[in-house]
Amino acid sequence: MTNRASIDVLVLGAGPGALAIAAALGKENLRVEVLSASSHKKPWPYTYGIWGEEVDELGLEHLLEHRWKKTVSFFGSGAAESKDEANKATEHGRDYGLFDKSKLQSHWIQECEEFSVKWHIGLAKGLEVNQTISTVTTESGTKLKARLILDATGYNPIFLKSKKDWPIAIQTCYGVVGRFNTPPVEEGQFVLMDYRCDHLSNEEKAEPPTFLYAMDMGDGLYFLEETSLGLEPPLTLEKLQSRLHQRLTHNGLKITSLEHEELGLYLPMNMPLPDLKQPVLGFGGAASMVHPASGYLVGGLLRRSPSLAKAIAIAMQDEKASPEMIAREGWKTLWPKDLRRKQALYQFGLEKLMRFEESQLREFFKGFFNLPNEQWYGFLTNTLSLSELVKAMWTMFLSSPWNVRWGLMEMQGRELYLLWQFLKPLN
Repeated sequence: MTNRASIDVLVLGAGPGALAIAAALGKENLRVEVLSASSHKKPWPYTYGIWGEEVDELGLEHLLEHRWKKTVSFFGSGAAESKDEANKATEHGRDYGLFDKSKLQSHWIQECEEFSVKWHIGLAKGLEVNQTISTVTTESGTKLKARLILDATGYNPIFLKSKKDWPIAIQTCYGVVGRFNTPPVEEGQFVLMDYRCDHLSNEEKAEPPTFLYAMDMGDGLYFLEETSLGLEPPLTLEKLQSRLHQRLTHNGLKITSLEHEELGLYLPMNMPLPDLKQPVLGFGGAASMVHPASGYLVGGLLRRSPSLAKAIAIAMQDEKASPEMIAREGWKTLWPKDLRRKQALYQFGLEKLMRFEESQLREFFKGFFNLPNEQWYGFLTNTLSLSELVKAMWTMFLSSPWNVRWGLMEMQGRELYLLWQFLKPLN
């Protein structure tokens, strides 16, 4: 067995969350090392979107692969609507971007290396925490010692524990990148949600709804993805694939050249908050940072990693601070009371949407994107204050048709528990 000298922070993982926080910790002049099961340079499998204003405020617009100004959604297909009304686009009036994931990964790696972050490959298996130091033992028997262990290993974290255990709502997707016999979306267009469902039978419309997420990638390439917002149990990949091909056939679309097949993204939307008293800190998906209403993550990583790193650095100025004390300061920064209350409201909303019928869901999103632009944008990016979020949700409720209002008022499952967490958060 190999014993290594103590370091300040050992980060576990090599995804966006791990690299974001490792880079931020390095900037605070902390001694940082990263342990991951595979190389931190291994290409990431998924794509990451972000609103244009978010990336501009961060000064990282150069990391985008694509950016669209023509951003729209479609919520038509009501029985009483004319064809023109059903196909009318809801214009969002905001730019949307897609990260070049290789550039984003390289950006964080370069920052890590600039601040002398060290890398290890191995699978973390054991953890021992005492009053002065934490020790991770790898599968091969290597021991890595640090003042703080930060688990950023994704949605099934190695060491993090949660306070509450419940069935997780999963967002699932099936998509294709390819060329078509005719353009599936307008030139330069990004479609956030297309809930039109005239390609489905009445029986299929009674099944859990799905929507199309689509974009013009340029040079005759298009990305089309059939998506389930979030369900427990999740929709299968086969069902989403069938839905997408039904949609294409109904609209006279044929794939003439398949460049890439997105074989399913399983995104946990309503993970319970971690136990904020544990001596291990978390970040990213491991720390329940996925937005329960939108599934967004990267914008939050970029905004929240500097403040978390600063809090850890300040806590470590006390040389006698235990791992538990340092982690406690980190958790207070990552999940302050108001943010926990907001999380409960977002999860409350997701509980409602998971049970909405197709017609309710379309009406809900029509109303949502009729909110003032700053309200719906702030809701989706988690940048509203708690009072602003409550105001937006109340405005949405008052302006909704009665079929949506009844759905929002009906209490089933976890809603009462989540409302209690809004009033009196755990931890």
